[in-house]
Amino acid sequence: MGLMLFPGGDVASPDVSWSYTGFGMFRKWLAQAEGFTLTEMNGFGGERQWRSVSTSLAPLLNHPDDDGPDLTPAQCAAMLPRLEAILAQRQSDDSEPVIRRRIDDVRQLITVLRFCVDKDVELIFG
Repeated sequence: MGLMLFPGGDVASPDVSWSYTGFGMFRKWLAQAEGFTLTEMNGFGGERQWRSVSTSLAPLLNHPDDDGPDLTPAQCAAMLPRLEAILAQRQSDDSEPVIRRRIDDVRQLITVLRFCVDKDVELIFG
């Protein structure tokens, strides 16, 4: 059993999936890229409030694994530039298998988010 992120309404759309553990590791990696530690955050074992961090990735990072509200096309659009910047920064640092996996995860997520924006549909966690 795992988690899949996919655009609403189109069964032929792209998706990205992880095991729950893999998604957790991906979010920790993204939080680190954003300059904070996910385990320090409220909801992830810590007490730090989300309003204390400034990142367009907050809707993804602070989302229940497979519950909660879908992300709107506007939220997807807001995350794209930051994910693209992370991808550009990290592409040359793909010597380790774990980093290659994270880079591939970002690429797949960007594809799904672009689809959501282009089709004006929500991103579903399922």
